[in-house]
Formats: sequence, C-alpha cells, structure tokens
Amino acid sequence: MTYEDLVKNIDDMPPLSKVAMVIQGLYANGARNVDVRKLIRMIEADVMLTANILKTINSPYYGFRSQISSISQAVTLLGTQQIYSLVIHYAISQHLTADTTIYGFNNAQFNEMCILQSSLMMQWYAKIDLHDTHILTSLALIMESGKIIISKELMGSDYREEYRKGFLACENIPKFEQEFLSTTSYYLSALLFEHWNLTPIYSIVLKNLDRNESEYDEEVDAIFSQYIKAIDVIRTAINLKEVLTDASIQKAAAKVAQMGLSSEDFETVANRIRKKYEESA
Repeated sequence: MTYEDLVKNIDDMPPLSKVAMVIQGLYANGARNVDVRKLIRMIEADVMLTANILKTINSPYYGFRSQISSISQAVTLLGTQQIYSLVIHYAISQHLTADTTIYGFNNAQFNEMCILQSSLMMQWYAKIDLHDTHILTSLALIMESGKIIISKELMGSDYREEYRKGFLACENIPKFEQEFLSTTSYYLSALLFEHWNLTPIYSIVLKNLDRNESEYDEEVDAIFSQYIKAIDVIRTAINLKEVLTDASIQKAAAKVAQMGLSSEDFETVANRIRKKYEESA
C-alpha cells in the first residue's frame, strides 16, 4: 500500500449523499447566510439524519442540562456551522465503512472519540472566541476521517497485521503514519475534504497540522496558525492512544499555555468531560 493508493482511493470516492449535497449548497455563501428555516426542514425530512444529530448532541459530553428534542432547538443552541459538521459527519460515516479495530477501538468507540474531541473543543474554546469555536468544533468532529480511509485501504491487505501491530506499539501516531505511509491521516482527511468541496479552512488546517511553523503554507496567517494549535491541543488530549488521561490532559494543557491561553480553564473543562466519559463507561 502506497501514498498513491490512498490518494486514488479518495479520488474514486462517490459524492456525498444527495441530502448532504443539497444542505452543503445552503452554505455556499457562508454559515452566517444560511436560510435556517430551510435547513431545519431539510434535516427533519431525513428521519435517520435527524435521529443521529439529536442522539449526538444529547450525549453527556456536550453538557446540555435538558434534553434537546428538535432540530430547531439544536440549530439555536449549536449554530449552523456545528449542525453542518454533524450532517457531514454522518455522511462520511455512510461512505467510509471500515473496521477500526485495527486501532484497538471498535466503530462505536471510534465515533465516541470523535464526539469527545468536538465536545472538548466546543466547551473549551467557547470561553475564548465564539465565532472560531463554531469552525473548530466542526473540524474537530471530522478530523479523524483519514484514519478510516487508512483502515478501509488495509482491509484484506497483506499489510494489515503489520500496520496494526506497529500502530499499537507506537508512541507518536503521526510519526508512525508518516514512516509507514509517507503521509498522515490528517493530511488524508484534508484531501478528502477537498474532494468533497468542504470549506477550505478544514484542509488548510489539517495539511499544516504536522508541520513546523516555518514550514506552513503561505496561506497560513495568524488566525490559521491559532486554529492549527487549537486542533493540536484537542488531539493531544483525546486520541487513539489516550482519551483524557492525566498525562494527555497535562500535555494538552502545556500546549494551551504556549498559546498564551489559560491552561487552568482548559484543565477544568477537560476534567469535567472526563468525569462524564468515565461515568458513561
């Protein structure tokens, strides 16, 4: 399996579902200009999509005190950007079906990890910048898609067991991916999002996530640089090796401090979500 094989796999992927594509069209002029009533009607017309969105936001990790019972409520509380990411998240899960046990996580656990990443981003970054929170929370929910692409490509491959053992033994996931595949799962996520014409913000952030600042693309300005660092904080705290452990929270908090932000606030949020995660286990 080569980098070229993975890219071809992405290039050969069919378009998003019809519902997802139509909803994507509503966002053509930006999340702030979406016809909210039309968005709600379109989601509600798809029973499974509605059920999946409500199930996700009613998980204990999002921290809502009362049950969210309608898409209208969901849009009001989360905003159009986050609702968009939930639509894309479930569209991706329909297209990318693979056995994630190669990572030591079953599919339900993998999905839960993605929700935890998104929840942590939302509850932490809302204290910093509400507008950026919507963008970053959306990206955090779907940024691990590249790992499913890798898992799918490895199904039935002679390299599957070798990759599984190497992954489980490694300490640095992106480094292992780069050595084995000549790319990272986050870079593959970026290519997938370009293939599906999602907002360029997602691909710019993920393509530069595993680069030094001196190696960033020219389009990465101060705002993008902050986005990259914020996403790095979340994947440090929650990943396929560590899910909100004492060590991962401390490592993430150190990166928060390097951003010039309050590590204490971050740790408070992370520990609150960890408590709910442990209670639900």
